[in-house]
Order: sequence, then C-alpha cells, then structure tokens
Amino acid sequence: MIEGVRRIFSVPELRVKIFFTLILLMVCRIGSHVPVPGINGDLALQIFRSSTGGSQNLFQLMDIFSGGAFAQMTIVALGVMPYITSSIVMQLITALSPSFQRELKETPDIGKRKQGKWTRILTVGIAFFQAALFAKYAVQMNAGSPGIIVPELIEMQLFGIPCLFFMIVMCTMTAGTMLLMWIGEQISEKGIGNGISLIITIGILSSLPTTLGSILRQLNLDSQEPAQLTFSSLLVLSIVFVMIIVGTILIIQGQRRIPLEYARRGVGKQESQASNAYIPLKINYAGVIPVIFASSLLMFPATLAQFVGRGNWIGQFAHLLTPGNWVYTFFYVLLIVFFTYFWTATQFHPEQIASDMKKNGAFIPGIRQGKPTQDYLEGTMNRITFAGAIFLSLIAILPMLVGKILGVDSTISQFFGGTSLLILVGVVLDTTKQIESHLLMKKYDGFMKRGRLRGRA
Repeated sequence: MIEGVRRIFSVPELRVKIFFTLILLMVCRIGSHVPVPGINGDLALQIFRSSTGGSQNLFQLMDIFSGGAFAQMTIVALGVMPYITSSIVMQLITALSPSFQRELKETPDIGKRKQGKWTRILTVGIAFFQAALFAKYAVQMNAGSPGIIVPELIEMQLFGIPCLFFMIVMCTMTAGTMLLMWIGEQISEKGIGNGISLIITIGILSSLPTTLGSILRQLNLDSQEPAQLTFSSLLVLSIVFVMIIVGTILIIQGQRRIPLEYARRGVGKQESQASNAYIPLKINYAGVIPVIFASSLLMFPATLAQFVGRGNWIGQFAHLLTPGNWVYTFFYVLLIVFFTYFWTATQFHPEQIASDMKKNGAFIPGIRQGKPTQDYLEGTMNRITFAGAIFLSLIAILPMLVGKILGVDSTISQFFGGTSLLILVGVVLDTTKQIESHLLMKKYDGFMKRGRLRGRA
C-alpha cells in the first residue's frame, strides 16, 4: 500500500491533479460551516436534532448528503441536489427529443455545450425555488424557537412576508449551489474522479465522527442501565456493512464477457487469428448513478411537501415519502431500476459496437454480423441490467430494513445504509480506477500492489 502511494505521488501530473482535487474539496467543507447571514447556525443545529429525534427523517438524509450543512443552515445547505435534479430533467428531455439527439450525434461539442448551458439555467431555477422553501421553513422554526433569525430581518416585511430575509437566503444558497456545481465541474475536468460524486462522498464521510459518537452513546458503556443499542444489533449492522461493501464491489466490477473471433488474415505465408478477445458487458453499467438520481428525485417532492406543512394532503404525501416507509421504499426501488435501464440505454450503444466489429472483421461465434449482432448485444445487456438493477436495489434497502427491524437509531442506520455506503464505495472504486489509468499510462504497474482491480478488461 505504501509503495502504491509512493507511485502515485511520483507522477507529477497525477500529484497536481490530486492536490487540486483535495484543495477544492476543502473549500466545500469550509462552505458547510458558513451560515447564511442573519442565521444562528448553532441554535438551528440544536433545534434540528431535537425536532428529528431518533425517527427516520428525510431531512436527516439531506443533512448527510450535504455534510451537515443543511442542519446548520449554511450557504451550501442545498448541496448539489438542484444540479443533479436538473441533470435528470435534461437527460429525460434529451432522450425524448430526436432533434437534440441528432445534434449531439452530429456536433457533439456544440450539443454538449448547449446541454450544459440549459442544465445550469435549470439548476439556478430549482435552487431559487428550494431556497425559498428553506427560508419559509426557517421562519416557521424561528416562530417556535425565537433566536434562529436576527429579529431585524424578520421585522422588514412586505404583505406579511419577511422579504429581506427571503432574498438573502435565496441569493446566498443559490450562489452556494452554483459554487459547488462549478467546483464539481473543475474537479471532473482538471482533477481526479467525478467532481459531483466526490462532493457528495466527502459530505457522507464528514458524518462518520457523529455516527461513531452516537454508537458509543447508545451502547452506554459507562452506565449500568440497559443500552439502547445492543452488541448483537451492532454485530448484525457490522455484518450488513461488510456485505454491502463486498456486494457493491462485485456488482460494479462484475462483467459478462462476450467472446469474439476474427476473420483469418494472411501474414506473409502464415495466417493469424486473434484469440482471447471478448466484449466486457458490465452487470451494472450505470454504477452508483441510479442510487444518486433516485435519492435526489425522491428528495425534491418530499422536501416541497415537508416545507409546506402537514396540515393538508401535501403533508400526508410527505409522510408517505419518509425514509423507512414502505411507499418510500417502493418508489426508491422503482426509480433505481428505472435509472439503471435509462442510464444504460443512453450510454451503451450496441449499434455502434456492431458496426465497429463488422469493420474490423470481428464476430460473435454463432451470431451473424450487423443487425443480428446488435440485437444479441442489446438483448444480453437488457438481461444482465435487470439482474444488476435488482441486486443494486436490494443492497440499497437492506440496511434500512435491518435497522427498522432492530430498532436502531436513524443516524446510525442511514450511515450504514445502502444509499450512503453504495455512493461511498462506488465513488472510491471509480476514483481508484482513474488513478490506476494514469499510472498505467506512465508505465507503472498500477495502484494496487498485486496488479489491477478484478473485473477490468
């Protein structure tokens, strides 16, 4: 391991990329501790923890994703969720618009710039809307527990609405989201790894000390009273924790290898034939993207409902979408399966693979070149994608079900839970692959001492 780290920092280009990424991630963490002007972040955090209690709550999941910024009402409280939501909308619009697809295919650079432009514009709109809901939520909290908001900001009202406070919250939180979006794009372009995924990951990792402290408190090691968390429950959670890590690695690295053969070609007086060639079809082509998309999409309507209030049908709808509820679990699984297929369909192009195979004289044994090869690849990918989507869904909801059965506090079960852990493990694997790619280009053996990661071509 030490030798692997030494190899990484011996490559100047890779060293610069890593330090660049770490510096920008530090900026993200600094932003999570800067409250919105006029808000008492410490008091807001105390009230948030007391109001959520030990029950599973959507706001707790949002707080984990934002690295604690949501509870403290900081400038980056919205995190990158508005950007992810707008990306989902743009992906759907692209899939439903033949003209946009044609533009992306014929002029990919112009098409991608246009798609990125509209994604950013939509991100601003969603962030403004969510920030307004957040301001309304803060006003409601201040009415029950005065002191969260500076009184002068509340006193300046227009039609009964504290307009100055709303304006400050909407502008600062939207600016914070756009800053995170820019940092994520810079990391993806000039750093190492996927920037947006790394920002979410660093937020999840920041909750580790709080989770460990919660475990120690609930074990009651310094008291004779019965503990809220038993050692048997902790053992079960630890086993589930290991199972999720192993399962995530297997499903992300797993492949279905389609054997290839090449037409014999004469080389002088001899003939050569390629051997051991194959097409690696990933069991889970989308990685952890479906989990991120599903979580983000469920957060948006549920956030809207919870901010509006519980005294109407919208509040009842919000209660149904509380993490741990069977309705939330059903839609969560459904969205994971949908986005697994959706992402695979947009990124995997069997017609292009079949065309390239025909040009190179390659064929799948028993399958004719051209359209039959395309249909075979498409059918095979659909079957293995279904298996991968179901397995990914089971990994995502297993800790949630185990935590509910054992009666474990939500702060613990959500950290050990599939959503956080799947994203964490998936992003680490993706970043490690990128590091290894840089090392292999520089003629190093790779980051791992015993060679490449299993499952890679």
